[in-house]
Amino acid sequence: MVVRTWRHMQERYNLIGKKCTTCGKVYFPSRKVCPECRRKGEMEDIQLSGKGIVYTYSIVRAPPKDFQKESPYIVGIIALEEGTKITGQIDCDLDKIEIGMPVQTEFRKIKEDGKSGVISYGYKFVPTVH
Repeated sequence: MVVRTWRHMQERYNLIGKKCTTCGKVYFPSRKVCPECRRKGEMEDIQLSGKGIVYTYSIVRAPPKDFQKESPYIVGIIALEEGTKITGQIDCDLDKIEIGMPVQTEFRKIKEDGKSGVISYGYKFVPTVH
C-alpha cells in the first residue's frame, strides 16, 4: 500500500488535478485523456483550491478494518469550485453535516498501517465559516 501512496502523492498531498486545454473541464484524480474531447484535447496540471460544497454524504458506521477506530465518520462527495467532484472524508460533527454546506480541504492523518505503523496523510474536508 505504501507504493500506491507514493504514486498518488501529487493528488493526495497537493490536490493536483487535470484540465483539458480544449473544453476546459477539470478532473480529479488526474487523467491522460479528456472523456469529453477524447484525444483532441491535451491535459494540463491544475492546482485545485480545495474549496467547495457538500454534494452528498454518507455516515459510515460499519467501516473497513483500517478505519474502525474512526467510526462513525462521514464520507462525502464535494463539488469543488473548479467544477469537478471529489470524494473524501468530512471532519464534522455528525449532527451538523448537511448538503450544500461549504467546506475546504485540510492536510490530515488518514490512517495508520497496522503493525508497520506507517502513517498515511492526505486531504480531508472541514466546514468553512459562512
